[in-house]
Amino acid sequence: MAFPIHRARRLRSSERIRRLVRETQLSPSQFILPLFVCPGEGVRKEIRSMPGNAQLSVDQLVTEAEQCRSLGIGGIILFGIPDTKDEFASGAYDPDGITQRAVRALKRQLPDLLVITDVCNCEYTSHGHCGFIKNGDVDNDATLDWLAKTAVSHAAAGADIVAPSDMMDGRVGAMRKALDDAGFTNVPILSYAAKYASVFYGPFREAAESAPQFGDRRSYQMDPANSREALREIRADLEEGADMIMVKPALAYLDIIHATRQEFDVPIGAYQVSGEFSMIMAGAQNGWLDLDRTILESLTSIRRAGADFILTYFAKRATELLG
Repeated sequence: MAFPIHRARRLRSSERIRRLVRETQLSPSQFILPLFVCPGEGVRKEIRSMPGNAQLSVDQLVTEAEQCRSLGIGGIILFGIPDTKDEFASGAYDPDGITQRAVRALKRQLPDLLVITDVCNCEYTSHGHCGFIKNGDVDNDATLDWLAKTAVSHAAAGADIVAPSDMMDGRVGAMRKALDDAGFTNVPILSYAAKYASVFYGPFREAAESAPQFGDRRSYQMDPANSREALREIRADLEEGADMIMVKPALAYLDIIHATRQEFDVPIGAYQVSGEFSMIMAGAQNGWLDLDRTILESLTSIRRAGADFILTYFAKRATELLG
C-alpha cells in the first residue's frame, strides 16, 4: 500500500510505541565489565586515558564486583597486573599470581558472580609481547604451553570461563586438552577468535601496562583489512573446542560481527575496547556528544549487528540508564 495509507511514522510517534516495536533490546545481563587487578591493598590507581576506570587491588576489586552484581550486570572479565615481569610470563601461570588470587577472593565473597579471565601473556612478559620471543618474533608453538598452564591455573582458582586473547594458532586446542586432562571439562572457552591489530587498543596498554617494548603485534593479530580471514579463524577455533567466540574491537568491526552471526550459530561476544570508550568520553567531555545517548546507541549497534553479549567499560552506566 502506498502513501498516505502506509505511514511509517505512526510507529515512531511516542516512546511507548517505539519501545513496543523495538527490534533490538539491551539488558544488563548482556554486559561484561573489564576490570584491572593489581598488587597491594586499598589501591585504586586511576587510568588517565580511561576516565572512571582504575587499577584495583584485590580488596577494591571485590567491592567493585559487589556493585556489578547488585546492578545485575552479566559478569566481569579480569586482567592481571603482576608484581614483576620476566621473559617467560611466569606470573601468568603462577598458582599464586595476581589473577589467581583475585579469582579466589571473588569466589569466596561472591560465589554467584560470573568471572571470566583473560588468558594472555602480554601483561606478564618483560617485553610486552604475547609469548616466547625467538629470533625477534613470538614463537607460536612454544607459547601454547604457557597458555594451557595459565588456563588450568585460572580454572583451578575458580574462574567460570577462560578467554584466550593471544591469537596464537592452535591455542584453543591446547587449552581444551589441558583443561580436560586436569578435570575441568565443564569450564568453557571464550576465544578472542577475530582479534584485529587495532589502533583502538591504545588506552588499554596504559591500563594493563602491556605496551610492546619493540615492534608490534601484527604478526599474530589480524590485519584490519581482512574479513574472510576472520571467518576462517573463528571456524578453526570452534573446531578446536571453543564454546563461544569474540570479535575485537566492536564498533569498527560491526560488519565482522554481522558476518559471524550469519555464518555461525554459537554465542558471540564483542569487545567495545578502550579506544572506543575513550573516544566517546572525550567527545562528551568536550561537549560534542551527549554521553548517555552515545553509550546506548553504540551498544545497541553492537547488539543489532549480532553480538549476544558485550564487553564494555560502560557496563555500569549503561545499566543505570536502562534502569
